[in-house]
Amino acid sequence: MPQWIRACATDDIDEEDLIRFDHAGQTYAIYHSPDGKFFATAGKCTHEDVHLCDGLVMGHLIECPKHNGQFDYRTGEAKRAPVCVNLKTFPVKVEGDDVFIEVA
Repeated sequence: MPQWIRACATDDIDEEDLIRFDHAGQTYAIYHSPDGKFFATAGKCTHEDVHLCDGLVMGHLIECPKHNGQFDYRTGEAKRAPVCVNLKTFPVKVEGDDVFIEVA
């Protein structure tokens, strides 16, 4: 059954940046977009299982630190080779100063 889990505070992530969030054996990436919204994806690249938290955020893209593949973190869509499998995304809500993600 899905549940909402507090991932971080809104001020833990600068705009156009991300943080790693681990919960129940899973790794997530939480993003703060340039337009002030928050998003969440799986925390590892679908190409070589590398943590995305060390990657570069540019606008609405996250670039994997290993082979420079890119994803649109809003949709999870793979945007640049070598990645070809989309990232899983998770619903996000903000309550007060806290960011929550919905996990299974």
